[in-house]
Amino acid sequence: MSASRHSGTTDELGPDEPERDGPVGPDGSDLLAALLDGMDAALCAFDAGGVVTHWNREAERILGWTAAEAVGRHGFAGWAVREADAEEVEGRLMSAMEAPGRQVHEFALLTKDGGRVLVRTQSAAVRGPDGKPAGVYCAFSEVHTQIDLERSIALSEALFEDASWGVVLVDADLRPAVVNAHAARSLGIGRTSALGRPLGELLAQGVEELESALTHVLAEGAPPAPAEIWVSVRTPEGEQRRCWRCGFVRLASPLAEEPVPLGVGWLFVDVTEGKQGEQEASLLRFRANQLHRAARAAAECEDPREAATIHLDFALAGFADHALIDRVAGGPVADAEAEGPVRLVRVAATPSGAPGPSLLTGAAGLPVRYGQGHPALQCVERAGSVRASAGSVPAEKAREWAVGRQWPADAVHALCAVLRSRGRTLGVVTFLRGAGRSSFERSDAVYAEDVAVRIATVLDLAGVVDRE
Repeated sequence: MSASRHSGTTDELGPDEPERDGPVGPDGSDLLAALLDGMDAALCAFDAGGVVTHWNREAERILGWTAAEAVGRHGFAGWAVREADAEEVEGRLMSAMEAPGRQVHEFALLTKDGGRVLVRTQSAAVRGPDGKPAGVYCAFSEVHTQIDLERSIALSEALFEDASWGVVLVDADLRPAVVNAHAARSLGIGRTSALGRPLGELLAQGVEELESALTHVLAEGAPPAPAEIWVSVRTPEGEQRRCWRCGFVRLASPLAEEPVPLGVGWLFVDVTEGKQGEQEASLLRFRANQLHRAARAAAECEDPREAATIHLDFALAGFADHALIDRVAGGPVADAEAEGPVRLVRVAATPSGAPGPSLLTGAAGLPVRYGQGHPALQCVERAGSVRASAGSVPAEKAREWAVGRQWPADAVHALCAVLRSRGRTLGVVTFLRGAGRSSFERSDAVYAEDVAVRIATVLDLAGVVDRE
């Protein structure tokens, strides 16, 4: 407890005051005692003569000396400081009476059981009613505690200024309360503009997953490992899809008796390029494996046409929903700009209903009714790949687009790759995707061309076998 030389506390520093008559009740002394004892820092005070006048509970906790044992002693000599160090320590403390502002010192104090504690002190003069120094107050704490506090403050400031990853403090209502510079850049918004706004206004996609993670952390605590969340960020160039590796920590007030959550600390780093690289590498490995397996299976086929369907079936896995093989009517053409329109005959196709292996067709040799400008015809004319898409249109319009091109009704994206062998064009292989897949990209065209080379080879072999 806090104490003075006569009643546990004094209202101001100085000599003893007479006891007050009347009932005991809350007064200035009681309030001062409560304030001193509630402090997190140890505090003692000296009058102008260097006599201890105040000593709070935190000082008692650190050094072991009670208020009754400390108040009234002259300085620290012989009990709280070694005799050899007493003169220097007291001189540094009392010098605060004549110095402006606060003085900060570090020195060793003695505990009641004879141990030593290195403390950091802040001392300043206490002025009397006449404005003259009436004494000194000294607040002190263990050095390692002070250093820990300073480190925590320094870490907090560094995270919100210089960190190379995003840091966002989200309140219990799942709204950003503090945003560092890196996070603001990642969100494409100013640091102050993001404060207090719902996450749905900051992100175009991925909000539900992020809010679910934050709610879980508030209820259960931090997850054991980082989580990777895909989001879409609004930018002046449009929405950009990003992958953020996120870590979460629950924040609780250190001042509350019960752990009351203040919110969530959300840290994230953009790993989009790395994830895309991993996905691309995994896709390349899968496709290379499919090509290898298809070649092994096709090598066991006696009929080269059956080998063509095997290549087609292996290529479909994870790549497209439907596939067609059309050959040039009348045999291969040596020049893509041959006179007269090119006609194509269906050789093989995947079933349009239930899934299954590709089927050989076109025994009658009837040309497919492709209209002028059809992507398959353009592919033959250019001797190169052609991509086509229905675009963002209603489902009925997309259906008309597919049926009009003699494709399955659910197709919305198409990729045609030319079949070339021995310098001649044999036909076209067409891959089709439904609305649940993305459109074909350049990397998809490269894979389709690899498949087309293998199909063209076995179809050319089939023609040689037929002639023989």
